[in-house]
Amino acid sequence: MPMIFVLRSSYLLIFLFIFFSGSKSRKQNEVIKTDAGLISGIKNESRDVIAYKGIPYAAAPTGNLRWKAPQPASKWDGIKQCTAFAASAMQAKPVPFMVYTEEFLAPPEPLSEDCLYLNVWTGTKPSKEKRPVMVWIHGGAFTGGSGSVPIYDGEAMARKGVVFVTINYRLGIFGFFAHPELTKESGYNTSGNYGLLDQIAALKWVQQNISAFGGDPERVTIAGQSAGSVSVNCLVASPLAKGLFHRAIAESGGSFVPGPLRSNTGLKQAEEEGLKIAQSLQAGSLAILRSVSAADMMQKAQGLRGPIIDGYILPESISQVFDSGKQNQVNLLTGWNADEGFIMGGIKKADDFKKQAQQQYGPDAKTFLEFYPSSTDQEAAASQQAFATDMMFGIQNYTWANVQSQSAKTKVYVYYFTRRLPATGDFVKYGAFHTGEVAYAYNNLKFLHRPWEAVDHKLAGIMSSYWVNFAATGNPNGKGLPVWPQYQSYTNEVMILSEQPGAKKLPRKAAMDFLYEKLKAR
Repeated sequence: MPMIFVLRSSYLLIFLFIFFSGSKSRKQNEVIKTDAGLISGIKNESRDVIAYKGIPYAAAPTGNLRWKAPQPASKWDGIKQCTAFAASAMQAKPVPFMVYTEEFLAPPEPLSEDCLYLNVWTGTKPSKEKRPVMVWIHGGAFTGGSGSVPIYDGEAMARKGVVFVTINYRLGIFGFFAHPELTKESGYNTSGNYGLLDQIAALKWVQQNISAFGGDPERVTIAGQSAGSVSVNCLVASPLAKGLFHRAIAESGGSFVPGPLRSNTGLKQAEEEGLKIAQSLQAGSLAILRSVSAADMMQKAQGLRGPIIDGYILPESISQVFDSGKQNQVNLLTGWNADEGFIMGGIKKADDFKKQAQQQYGPDAKTFLEFYPSSTDQEAAASQQAFATDMMFGIQNYTWANVQSQSAKTKVYVYYFTRRLPATGDFVKYGAFHTGEVAYAYNNLKFLHRPWEAVDHKLAGIMSSYWVNFAATGNPNGKGLPVWPQYQSYTNEVMILSEQPGAKKLPRKAAMDFLYEKLKAR
């Protein structure tokens, strides 16, 4: 009996060891091997999605690496705990403004030049095949934003079957500074598009590593909104990004006609601006420029910056690349919102708006005012909002859709988002505002403090399914969804994303055709 008791006790101890060891391993987060080392992540509460946050995809672009192409990340030993977001790129401290509460902004800290990190969300349940991948490029006018903005969270999309990636890239003076000496030292005879080079480096990292997260490197979709959409436009046009992605989603932004984010500026002009900045900093050499602290550089070199036509990443203007058919041939999902224009200098009275139309459009002012009527001050205010939306965002994505739909090699799907986000107080006036669609498209309404209605949750479910289907197949359509027709300029059918989503004629086509002809003639 004693021997039997000892044996039984031993078996019991072994069983308990195995049981508790197994429980511990089940609580631990999966370890992934990347090309730089092992990482672990953090599971969500329902344990069906695991997030790996703050993964370095390139070396810190600091010191002598400031204003250089991204270099490989240093390798590490052991397991790197990737359970919290890393620093966002250097930018002015994010502070809520207008309709943009903190859910739309980068965390206020940390902000650092050491910012080349990405985040990955993926499902924990086994899949028979590799999952489609979405790489999100944040907006923020190329001066702000981050992959850790709350409404960009990837858990909901991972739950729907994609591997979702968000990235940081260099911004402002650190991401888009050109200078003759930088051009000379580069090895590729240009400078200025470091933020785009970062994005390309992140896409290369995805190609090399995403299989370990369950992702399919042959089904990568790049997606972005505002400056992120401009970035997507640039990547589709860039020969350096060839083969790194297979579909594109562009929300409210592009570079087909001159716009505020300067992606039609040439290298020479950008270099001249860089020389002026160096003079203002009393920096007579690159060594001195690179020794200026990040905070001082931010303070003394403020202003909007963005991609330039550098002859390397962007060999020609976006419109020239597409006109000659040299772009990367990928399917496109693109669109814009009904109320996203920013009116500079305040709303004009009807008479003043008419005078401005006469000055700007001369003999065509009558036609302009048919599209943007101004018989009363109230009507003029609405027309100015519509004009701002059309000029700042609509015309870019509309032109892109028209140009690309002429090619038989790819398919285009266009949306027009009209749902006025539920709001209280002063927020009511913003309607279907710039960035308002993002929380719907990525099924992240829970991150916005709004009086949501059942129709909003339904729309978010529909839109995020469209986005996931497109990432998976290059076509947004799927079972149980309103049919989204392929866009053709002659049929002019787009998906109206509203309380009752459905395909209809684009309501503002004639106005944007008019604007495009005027802009093209300049």
